[in-house]
Amino acid sequence: MNTSMKNKVQLIGHVGQDPEVKQVGNGQQLLRINLATNERFRTGEGEWKEDTQWHPVVVWGKQAERLAQSIRKGSGLVIEGRLVHRRYETKEGEKRYSTEVVLSDYHLLAAKPEVVAEMV
Repeated sequence: MNTSMKNKVQLIGHVGQDPEVKQVGNGQQLLRINLATNERFRTGEGEWKEDTQWHPVVVWGKQAERLAQSIRKGSGLVIEGRLVHRRYETKEGEKRYSTEVVLSDYHLLAAKPEVVAEMV
């Protein structure tokens, strides 16, 4: 048995907003996107429900620039990365926690029909 455990997550979803690459302190490029995943299930009463989860995704360097040029709000995306938990303090001194997916690889999916219509 392999005793090396991996921190790996894979998600398939849609981009929640148009991408914007930012330059951080050391001149490195940073892209932050939110990826929506949907799960459809039937309740005990037989009614169909949909649960949407939003996942913050962080992309660094040249990969950030390439991805930003390839996607827009609504784009379908398969991502692979690792979960990173951060703890920080607000200006008011409140402790906050966040979990993000740091992207390692991605695959573009076909655009949703309404996204293609907006592009034309």
